[in-house]
Amino acid sequence: MQRLRIKHLTDYTFPAQVTLNQHKLLLRPREGHDVRIESSKLEITPAYNIKWQRDVFDNSLAIVNFLERSNRLTIASEVVIQHYEQAPFDFMLESYAAQYPFTYALDEQADLAIFQQASFYNDQNVVNAWLQQQNLFGMQTFSLLMHLNQNISQNFRYQMREEAGVQSPSQTLSQRSGSCRDYATLFIEACRCLGLASRFVSGYLHAPATEAGNATTHAWAEVYLPGTGWKGFDPTSGELTGNHHIAVAVARNPESVPPISGSFTGLGLMATTMLVNVQVNLLP
Repeated sequence: MQRLRIKHLTDYTFPAQVTLNQHKLLLRPREGHDVRIESSKLEITPAYNIKWQRDVFDNSLAIVNFLERSNRLTIASEVVIQHYEQAPFDFMLESYAAQYPFTYALDEQADLAIFQQASFYNDQNVVNAWLQQQNLFGMQTFSLLMHLNQNISQNFRYQMREEAGVQSPSQTLSQRSGSCRDYATLFIEACRCLGLASRFVSGYLHAPATEAGNATTHAWAEVYLPGTGWKGFDPTSGELTGNHHIAVAVARNPESVPPISGSFTGLGLMATTMLVNVQVNLLP
């Protein structure tokens, strides 16, 4: 087990006072047998009301309504977790799923179907053409997934992007570059083209860069594998996820789980500045 402290600061500055509309926050890590929250603190200005709920994917969602106008919005989250995932390779697939292709068990098909449907329907031909170049059929299921994972990591150029949303898979394939969320989106769409249930994960990564701060959130993918359940693949690093990955939210659509979403109302076109600082530290 390791203890990690996650600090996530988001600071918006406006040139004049604005009305802050409702905001939705996905900042609290997903708890389970592998992650336990030891302490949690959320500081927000200006004055607000907050309501916590679970969304359709059981993510912990905070709904924030503001009580006054302001020229600044600050959201600061600090969470200490205990992470118990020590051996990401310690799993065994059901025998029927060890070799690709396979069919999910009948009692799971209805629940997994939504995660097998493409989010970018117009890109399926392009993604399928890319998959055909890799001669994947007949491979062991896990070997196939690791091949895809490492192919993206090794053959694409990582590029941090400030723009909201994700690139389409065809954009990532044509540019041979993208951010972590773009890589995860391509990996997910490729898995769905192969009939494998997959979903998008937004969260944090513990790495030397995040120890120092000035980092951002991270994104990766999970694939449902009979015998082990949802298994994480990080195409940015080409690795399986482990205790250095901290999931906050999962979704079918990669664009539906930003850490912070909301809007404001002001006069005319207003130039807004935004500061985001994520720091993940290992604690004794």
